[in-house]
Amino acid sequence: MVLQAKHVTKSIRGRTVLSDVNLRLESGTVYGFVGRNGSGKTMLFRALSGLISVSSGEVDLDGKVLRRDFDVLPNLGITLETTGLFPSYTGVENLAYLAGIRNRIGMSEIRRAIQRVGLDPEDRRTYRKYSMGMKQRLALAQAVMERPDIIMLDEPTNGLDEDGVDMIRQLILEEKERGAMVLVASHNKEDIQILADQVYRISAGVVSPREEAAL
Repeated sequence: MVLQAKHVTKSIRGRTVLSDVNLRLESGTVYGFVGRNGSGKTMLFRALSGLISVSSGEVDLDGKVLRRDFDVLPNLGITLETTGLFPSYTGVENLAYLAGIRNRIGMSEIRRAIQRVGLDPEDRRTYRKYSMGMKQRLALAQAVMERPDIIMLDEPTNGLDEDGVDMIRQLILEEKERGAMVLVASHNKEDIQILADQVYRISAGVVSPREEAAL
């Protein structure tokens, strides 16, 4: 599977937030994206996934063009800055609701995803009572529970303790071995060094490969 951005530019209210982005991304690979807050990392994930339309250029998956042949990437798992989960639902209830949209998995897969991120599927606490780290873990569980072909993770280890960081890094490597394409945006240089097969820097909406812009 190949995901490509071809001369992708995105402007919002006259400001360019992505500038002539060209990428070729393949399955079974972890791609790291680094850059300061506001550099365009989250906007890039939104554009590549189809959550926003681009001003010019195109995104295609195996030759099919995003926003023409399909509205959003099929079989995608994604976390962005905020994950809108129901505060009065438990972790299992939240994931079961989301899984019901496409009906691809059952309760056993949901429980397994929760366990993989270090949470207890028997925990009856509601989401509003979760710590920041628990909320982050549940967001990651929803991103991987359906075994997606493409996974986009924005700051996946943010708010986690040392054990949690190690667990999530292992999960990402397992998803790569499964054959998923994984995109990781992180301020944590160690995340990128450990996980990424290829690194890109984003600055003012310009995406440059590591060879042209050292970490």
